[in-house]
Amino acid sequence: MAKIDDSVKKKVPELRFKGFTDDWKERKLIEVADYRNGKAHEKDISEAGDYIVVNSKFVSTNGLVKKYSDEMIAPLSKNEIAFVLSDVPNGRAIARTFLISEENKYSLNQRIAGITPHADTNSYFLHSLMNRNHYFLRFDDGVSQTNLSKKEVEKWVELYPSYGEQQKIGSFFKELDDTIALHQRKLDLLKEQKKGYLQKIFPKNGAKVPELRFGGFADDWEERKLGDEVLIVMGQSPNSENYTDNPNDHILVQGNADIKNGHVFPRVWTTQVTKQAEKNDLILSVRAPVGDIGKTDYDVVIGRGVAAIKGNEFIFQNLGKMKSDGYWTRYSTGSTFESINSSDIKEAIISIPRIEEQQKIGSFFKQLDNTIALHQRKLDLLKEQKKGFLQKMFV
Repeated sequence: MAKIDDSVKKKVPELRFKGFTDDWKERKLIEVADYRNGKAHEKDISEAGDYIVVNSKFVSTNGLVKKYSDEMIAPLSKNEIAFVLSDVPNGRAIARTFLISEENKYSLNQRIAGITPHADTNSYFLHSLMNRNHYFLRFDDGVSQTNLSKKEVEKWVELYPSYGEQQKIGSFFKELDDTIALHQRKLDLLKEQKKGYLQKIFPKNGAKVPELRFGGFADDWEERKLGDEVLIVMGQSPNSENYTDNPNDHILVQGNADIKNGHVFPRVWTTQVTKQAEKNDLILSVRAPVGDIGKTDYDVVIGRGVAAIKGNEFIFQNLGKMKSDGYWTRYSTGSTFESINSSDIKEAIISIPRIEEQQKIGSFFKQLDNTIALHQRKLDLLKEQKKGFLQKMFV
């Protein structure tokens, strides 16, 4: 691919395949594809239906969340595009596209448009260009539900290259999307494997020993109160006037903490120090989402809504399993939002083996988490690369 000089960027992309020099031409959607609306499927939804109903949830999850129908009410053909017309304010489904890959499998639901590319329009090119295009996102005012109309979609204007160049670009993004999907499947499999190991390496309710165990360990595990095993510090929020966005101030972690992949990410700072947690301490969310657990990679101030726990890797994994098992939901109180208090945490019962077995288990899961994190970084990098290519390969 060749980079284009700034002087000719208006009608051509910044990055281009060799052999293509013509300006891209403006076209309305109606000039490159046909539009039709989907139909209601509510009366025909069936758990064992033969056909997949293409609704907004299906499109926004890239086909992971499915509903089925006994009837093929609005057939979608291979290489047609399903396009979401309606979503809640600031929704993530509006204007998303799904490219149909098989015949006689998908039926188009209401509030989803079926886009049929013309013979001189590459379906994957149009799918990539249309997906969450900024033109459609402008109709979302962030207050009311967005409902794109047939007229608004059909009059959408974009720049299109020749069919041959569309094919090149479409093939490029298909290969990239296939690679992203492959890495996503690998990551999902690793996460499922971890869930399985958590169920087998920790004892089930009432059991004295786990189903799966490292060699050399035979003693029963003992039930202990969490507060007897670790130091727990409940957060106390600084005064709000002391909050800042200055990374040189103290990092503040509080309710609705940004916990992702077992780590706490800073987003608010403060000049006032109340309660503190040290680097590598565990941070437990005690308000919705109750039970989220992460490690802090920094010394932080802990505010209301979180607790700091001085626990090892074994405790960290144990608390993660408790969250996934729904342990904390039974203790959650509050009519406005879920919350757990200091007593709930300290009185929580956990099963504990001797320290040597804790270390073995902690090391095993830490290595597994590192592998998951590595695959997550690869996936995130691929997604960022795709964003960059979308910016440079389309006008």
